[in-house]
Amino acid sequence: MSPRKSIGHAFSDHVFEERVTRRKTSASLRGRGFYSLIPLAVLLIVFVLLSMRLFTLQIVRASYYSRLSDENRIRTVLLVAPRGIIFDRNNQALVRNTPAYSILKNGKVVWISNDEALSRMANNETVIESVKREYLYKDTFSHVLGYVGQVGKEELLLPDFETYGLSDFVGRMGLEEQYEGVLHGQNGKRLYEVNAKGEKIRLLGEEDPGSGGVINTTLDVKIQKAASDAMREINRGAVVITDPRNGSVLALFSKPSFDPNVFTRESAYVPAGDYRKKEDILNDTVNFPLLNRTISGVYPPGSTYKLVTSVAALESKVINEETEIEDTGVIKVGGSTFGTWNFLDNGRKEGLMDITTAIKRSNDIFFYHSGIKVGITKLGEWSKNMGLGERTGIDIPGEVKGTIPTEEWKKKVVGDQWYLGDTINMSIGQGYLETTPIQVNLYTQLVANGGEIYKPHLKKGDVKLVKKDFILKKNLAVIRNGMKAACETGGTGYPLFNFKVKNPKLTIDELDYLKDASAGAEMVRVTMGCKTGTSESHGFDAKSHAWFTVFAPFYNPEIVITVLAENAGQGSDVAAPIARDILKVYFENKN
Repeated sequence: MSPRKSIGHAFSDHVFEERVTRRKTSASLRGRGFYSLIPLAVLLIVFVLLSMRLFTLQIVRASYYSRLSDENRIRTVLLVAPRGIIFDRNNQALVRNTPAYSILKNGKVVWISNDEALSRMANNETVIESVKREYLYKDTFSHVLGYVGQVGKEELLLPDFETYGLSDFVGRMGLEEQYEGVLHGQNGKRLYEVNAKGEKIRLLGEEDPGSGGVINTTLDVKIQKAASDAMREINRGAVVITDPRNGSVLALFSKPSFDPNVFTRESAYVPAGDYRKKEDILNDTVNFPLLNRTISGVYPPGSTYKLVTSVAALESKVINEETEIEDTGVIKVGGSTFGTWNFLDNGRKEGLMDITTAIKRSNDIFFYHSGIKVGITKLGEWSKNMGLGERTGIDIPGEVKGTIPTEEWKKKVVGDQWYLGDTINMSIGQGYLETTPIQVNLYTQLVANGGEIYKPHLKKGDVKLVKKDFILKKNLAVIRNGMKAACETGGTGYPLFNFKVKNPKLTIDELDYLKDASAGAEMVRVTMGCKTGTSESHGFDAKSHAWFTVFAPFYNPEIVITVLAENAGQGSDVAAPIARDILKVYFENKN
């Protein structure tokens, strides 16, 4: 018999089940006592955390929050420092600063008139008192000077801009960007106490801004304007003008140009040039007006490269000054035919010629054979020696290296082997070879000055001799004589034949300056050396690029001018007259 049934008559099932329920309830109460402590523990933890937070706020970081409180009632107004002035070589200002007022609207600087500024200030509104950059010669110096634009929010996070404010302007392009650290200056500030509405109560203090430093350049206003005027009829192109005695840059002009003032002037401002507003400049994806073609445009150099081929052939001793090569009109290599310009245009052959005559006549046949003898390896090495395939180091941003093609380069980039025809093309500055106008100017300089390479520079006094005595003087003399003949009767540079100016200050020495009585006035004839060039266009226009590079006076050179007229035709027809007009201004104003 089970225990439960033995109890049966004395206790009912109800009594038994009640005992079991009591035992369960007792166990439940014991477990509930533990869990009832959890809310207390949570409250205790929260109390401890709040106490620690109060301790941190009131004791540990008391000074920090006290400062924040002060800042809530103190407003700092940034006083923008005037940018430093940029001068040309004759201490003529190229830019200036004018008083200006602006407000910040959606994070952008909006210029306002003086009357509006006074009205806003009278109503306790925040108005930024600053100076506005003005470019005195509008579109004449745009690429070399650059322009200024509002500093970006991302830039403010960089170490270089830690002292800048959102209303600050920073240099973009050209000298403005290159020498930003000098030109910007030190911003000042003005402290105001304000009420709960943000209204100014009183001035607490002021720290004056420090003006930026000045930049004295090697540029010449007259020469730069002459370059701009001479390029008036050209749609796209570049002019580089330097002093071969030290590498200083007299002028850099790129076309199309633009008026930098449109970036800091009201919509009512009437800019110079073809662009009415900055959006027109930024959105022109055909002519790319922001491209500085003097240092960033790359083109086949055409026959101006024959100066490099001449150096390579003479220095490699595959020819000498007495070597003669017959002009056959064309040469055939494999299945290709390569002709010279005079035969292709006029059906003329010019017989036997030495290197001087070949430079004078820019004869392609002579340089085809010279290039073949030199070979692509040596031709590439001498190209690099003479400054191609690398940046010149000029002190403005944006310069590119150009391209010296090699067998390895063609295999990697084009996916094909190097052919003899590629060497032939390169020997006259065609094919895959790409240079910038300043590089062409650089190798013209070294021929002019007897074999010295100076780093082109815009900041006055930054003369740096990079290389010298790496080309034999006798070889340079031969090339120079060919360039002199090119600018005389029978040469290809016919716009410069008998070049003369009226300037009584020029000393007649019968070398550089020759007396020439013309039309009843005392004229002075200036001797010079030059090289024409016409190169194939790889762009959208079928016309060739026109090149002309010249140095003067011949025996004691002091100016080198390189002109590129993009997609404009023949070098002698288009580029040479531009150089002539600039030379005229230079020598008529020479003291």
